[in-house]
Amino acid sequence: MRLLLDEMHPPIIAEELRRRGYEAVAVAAMPELRMLADPDIFAAAQEERRAVVTENIADFLRIADSHDQTGREHHGLVLIDPGRYPRGSPGTIGRLVKALDALLAEHPGEDPTSLRHWV
Repeated sequence: MRLLLDEMHPPIIAEELRRRGYEAVAVAAMPELRMLADPDIFAAAQEERRAVVTENIADFLRIADSHDQTGREHHGLVLIDPGRYPRGSPGTIGRLVKALDALLAEHPGEDPTSLRHWV
């Protein structure tokens, strides 16, 4: 699984995952993606064969559900519970990196799965 971290996630998370050998990028580090609407972020992720990592659960579930209704597979969502991983809280970045590392280890393939993974 390859990841595109939504804009609310700091690029250091993607950097740490890359250090561990995973393919991850962050919207916040990509000027061409910053400030795009959620459907455009989802589309960019699909073009790059990436799952979107986001805590914007309602919007991205709606987008993925709409995509599913067309009968096309997509590369999935990684849905982050902001209650478990509060932004700005000490240790959140490290805990989120560990959780994503474990998820990526469980899902090494790059084929579209249309799955929703909760972290």
